[in-house]
Amino acid sequence: MDRSQKAESVASLNAVFNEVGVVVITRNLGMSVAQSTALRNKIREAGATYKVAKNSLAKLAIKDTDYVGLNDMLTGPTALASSVDPVAAAKAVVEFAKTNDKIEIVGGSMGSQVLNADGVKALASLPSLDELRGTIIGLVQAPATKIAQLATAPAAKLARVFGAYAKEAA
Repeated sequence: MDRSQKAESVASLNAVFNEVGVVVITRNLGMSVAQSTALRNKIREAGATYKVAKNSLAKLAIKDTDYVGLNDMLTGPTALASSVDPVAAAKAVVEFAKTNDKIEIVGGSMGSQVLNADGVKALASLPSLDELRGTIIGLVQAPATKIAQLATAPAAKLARVFGAYAKEAA
């Protein structure tokens, strides 16, 4: 890799660090190509990205970002999982790590908040942004449904009363 390629790599990593909501650092402990492909597919499905980067270049890329706290974690064979959704990358990596012992979660960062491995696992247990949106929409729609039911209830009660009187008269 020549100097211009390194500069380009640092610039692209810096752009990633400036756009994402969370970065999770993993250590690969001899994963096969099939396992690595499965991990990348799982992360892609979650709307996140997974990149193996040289630690020296990653350290240069995080200098002027909120992710400066990750500097000490970038040692050894590491890879970076990142996503705009603060939960997606963490959730995908933690789910994969449950079924594969060849990947170790080193830590991560949510903006300037540095997380250890347990913090990443706790973050993964939170609902994703889409799940939260669905819950909020459900909560907003529930009162409207109840209001509609209450508005039609008196008319239904009157209809039942008239029906009962009609049965008695017949």
